[in-house]
Amino acid sequence: MSFIDHQTLDFLLYDWLKVEELTRYARYKDHSPETFDSILELSAKIAASEFATHYKKSDREEPYIDASGVHVLPEIKTALAAFAEAGFFGATFESDLGGLQLPNVIQTAAMAHFMAANIATAAFPMLTCANARVIARFGTEAQKWAFARPQIDGRWFGTMCLSEPQAGSSLSDITTRAVIDGHDSLGPNYRVFGRKMWISGGDHDACENIVHLVLAKVPGEEGRLLPGMGGISLFVVPKRLLLETGEPGEMNDVVVAGLNHKMGYRGISNCALNFGEGSKHSPVGRDGAVGYLVGQVGQGLAIMFHMMNEARIAIGLGATALALRGYRHSVDYARERPQGRLASISGKNSASPQVAIIEHADVKHMLLRQRAYAEGALALILYCARLVDDGFSEDEAERADATILLDLLTPVAKSWPSEFGLAANDLAIQVHGGYGYTRDFDVEQLYRDNRLNPIHEGTNGIQAIDLVGRKIIRDRGTAIQSLGQRIMATIERAGLFDELEDYCRILRQAWAATSATVSDLVNLNDTSRGMDHASSFLSAFGHVVVAWLWLDQTATLLKVTDRDSPARTARLLTCRYFIEVELPKIYPQLDLVRSLNDVARAMPADAF
Repeated sequence: MSFIDHQTLDFLLYDWLKVEELTRYARYKDHSPETFDSILELSAKIAASEFATHYKKSDREEPYIDASGVHVLPEIKTALAAFAEAGFFGATFESDLGGLQLPNVIQTAAMAHFMAANIATAAFPMLTCANARVIARFGTEAQKWAFARPQIDGRWFGTMCLSEPQAGSSLSDITTRAVIDGHDSLGPNYRVFGRKMWISGGDHDACENIVHLVLAKVPGEEGRLLPGMGGISLFVVPKRLLLETGEPGEMNDVVVAGLNHKMGYRGISNCALNFGEGSKHSPVGRDGAVGYLVGQVGQGLAIMFHMMNEARIAIGLGATALALRGYRHSVDYARERPQGRLASISGKNSASPQVAIIEHADVKHMLLRQRAYAEGALALILYCARLVDDGFSEDEAERADATILLDLLTPVAKSWPSEFGLAANDLAIQVHGGYGYTRDFDVEQLYRDNRLNPIHEGTNGIQAIDLVGRKIIRDRGTAIQSLGQRIMATIERAGLFDELEDYCRILRQAWAATSATVSDLVNLNDTSRGMDHASSFLSAFGHVVVAWLWLDQTATLLKVTDRDSPARTARLLTCRYFIEVELPKIYPQLDLVRSLNDVARAMPADAF
């Protein structure tokens, strides 16, 4: 069973985003729509046969640790071997590194199948690809071939090691340190000492080697760690050191301190890792884990944000995929489950047969909300993926505009699907009633799996601070103007259709209210006040962006489908639902932001 509707995906990719136009870029000139179709078909097939088949088992049988290390379900290794054999690890990488050089938007659509089938198993390649991309972009030639290429081939997997027990999202407070220890063909050698927490895929037996990307501080001249961002650098720290042949050899000084037992997302191990314990794991008789500097000293955060931003969009995709799967289950259940009778003016006829619950207005509301959230999130993520591809345009202005807009939308792409995809999964449980609260149906696991997405790779609150503080106040609203131009162009295009005239008016009003709020934030004397309700602004802003995308794709739909097409009716009504029912929810949120309400700021910490 495919949890992603192929007709919807084809419409979004070919009719709306016009992905075949990407083949005019030099990077993608060797591809064609036939290539894209074959990739999407293969991804759906492998997702169904290798990923979905152990979804519930991997939830029941968590990773465990013994004297030989961390072990995951054997089916996970089998699934990832099939993923690697099909070339998906290297799908978007350059051909000279062994990649397929596919458009990002096609790989994103393909990954939706895998994430919907089994989000935890799909997390291994998600992190690995992001890790390899950082090394391929910022590493030396030797580092690319030693550490990125095996990940692109799918032989080794990768992690990102940022958080520490005392420093979660506050990366300036990390205490992991790296001390220079020489130089070899792989670059400057360092010895790394410290503890990292919440490391997904930090240890397991599903591959030959694990490549950790570790943030650590290089001490100053007096040997002390610098405060704040000073000295933060990035290091490749492999689980196993390399032999002269490039194959994994002896263990590095990286020790698993324990496993975190999670509410959901259980198939992938989540570890506390200690680097440089000075135990029997220390290589070549000296303390410290061997690490190789990526880039220059002090560039760690700037480099790592490239991996984090890729991961954030991937988190949004995962939340979207889980919402889509929950919606599919909800529709199937609602069609099959008889319950009650429809009321009329004369009341209910208890002698008449029961109707399927999909006939009840309350259930239709829940299904419409799920679809509006899930497919709206899918449009958002695919749109952002297309912006990544437009960054390879030969037109300098097109590249610049895509980069600006992607930077603005990245916190939205992470947080909006995480917030409202989770809400969609909550509705899926409600549609199932009491059955939805049991383990007999998948929807309770989907909710537990999705609950992680508003938290990891920067909580939604962190995304809100990034959007309001950096993308709006510090940027003085410049990127917002670029977005506004696109929204107005959509309104003008959609206004040509009588069916969309009211939607255009509603969106125009919503954008005006959003722009006024942005203006107030930019002109604050005390910019810190703008952070007090940043989360409310992020949620409202995300709703406006998704409403725009619903209108934009619906204007395309009316051009390419027959008036009597069921797909046209369904998408037109879902667009109407989002714009008429969901979009007006932004006004109380924007009013709160503009009011500069200080109730949270005024509450003393010791009063709780």
